[in-house]
Amino acid sequence: MFQAVAKQLCVASTRSVSRRIFNNRHYCKKTQTKLRISEAISGAELGANVTVQGWVRSVRPQKANLFLNVNDGSSLQSLQVVASSELTDPLLTFGSAVEVTGILKKSPRHNQPFELEAEQIHVIGECNPVDFPFKIKERHGLEYIRQFPHLRCRTNVFSSLLRVRSEATSGIHSYFKQNGFVQIHTPVITSNDCEGAGELFQVEPSSADNEEGQNFFSVPAFLTVSGQLHLEVMSGAFSKVYTFGPTFRAENSQSRRHLAEFYMVEAEVSFTQSLEDLTKVMEDMFRSATEHVLAHCAEDVDLFHKHVTPGHRDTVDAILKRRFPTITYSEAIDILNRSSEKFAFPTDWGCDLQTEHEKYLVKHCGNTPVFVTDYPYDLKPFYARDNQDRPKHTAAAVDLLVPGVGELCGGSLREERLDLLRARLEEVGLEDTYSW
Repeated sequence: MFQAVAKQLCVASTRSVSRRIFNNRHYCKKTQTKLRISEAISGAELGANVTVQGWVRSVRPQKANLFLNVNDGSSLQSLQVVASSELTDPLLTFGSAVEVTGILKKSPRHNQPFELEAEQIHVIGECNPVDFPFKIKERHGLEYIRQFPHLRCRTNVFSSLLRVRSEATSGIHSYFKQNGFVQIHTPVITSNDCEGAGELFQVEPSSADNEEGQNFFSVPAFLTVSGQLHLEVMSGAFSKVYTFGPTFRAENSQSRRHLAEFYMVEAEVSFTQSLEDLTKVMEDMFRSATEHVLAHCAEDVDLFHKHVTPGHRDTVDAILKRRFPTITYSEAIDILNRSSEKFAFPTDWGCDLQTEHEKYLVKHCGNTPVFVTDYPYDLKPFYARDNQDRPKHTAAAVDLLVPGVGELCGGSLREERLDLLRARLEEVGLEDTYSW
């Protein structure tokens, strides 16, 4: 409805089993607790003998003590490790992988409430800081970082981005689960072109034995551009379904708005008769996922608001405090035509809204997300419900426009009147393809 992966046979005698149990009794002894860095800096197991593992972010050797900052990717903040200078090791360098065992204690420093008083430090993986592309205390630009895809996840900006993405994914799944949706794993390889745009990656076997002109699946197969048609089939048995998976578009563009591969959320809701039902799902999912990220990745979000998109935090807070307004496409065109803004693309009724138009509409409505409904019928796919409101002739479709981006989600009511659907399929030349 809207779019916004050893078996083993053991034979042993009674004697051998008894001997094995006897010899392994030392495993029953109490061992150190292994903590993630995020758990350690929150004070879990305070006063206990614990073990942490991670990568060294800084090394500060002094006459009597050795100070390390260790991070394992579980949080933006690193854990300070304090050790005797006797534990100094020439292999203990910036970027090296270590395992540290010691007592977790309260720190006398205000910027970090807890620290690890090390008893043992083991260097698990060496790192030559001279050859390592990222230097301590240097801020590297994104273009430089992207040259090292195997190491960029160790930087603050990329590790924060991946944690935010992980929590956003979790928040989206949580919203749908809490609201009774059934997750459907739609196929990645498919024979249909849901969007009808022809921008597809065709899938063919790389084997030299494959005969030219012969399809592996007997019909041409492609990487999916959408799981929508598969969801529509499922919505005949489940009233609420969704999918969240990889999507591929063969668009020859280098912009971030036209990715070759991205993840897309799609959902179908049965027994609905109004666009308000769809806008409620869109808005509630947006709010739920955003609030989940802010609650679980506060430091990571603050990093981006400070260094990547300064000043946007106030925008996010304001968005969450008010409901999203709704305007029709015709009202949007009137707003654009009455503005003093000079647009590169035309704003006549019937023209598709471009990014510049979408961003202006968002700004005009108070820099908050806004729904635009009832688009011209010819702009929407064959399955969009005909409003039958000539002479303008619109479809029951909606887009969610958001600050800084433009269109984020899109959807429509489905045409359920068989005679109108058949006529529309015949009009666009898809009657044989979608006769089912």
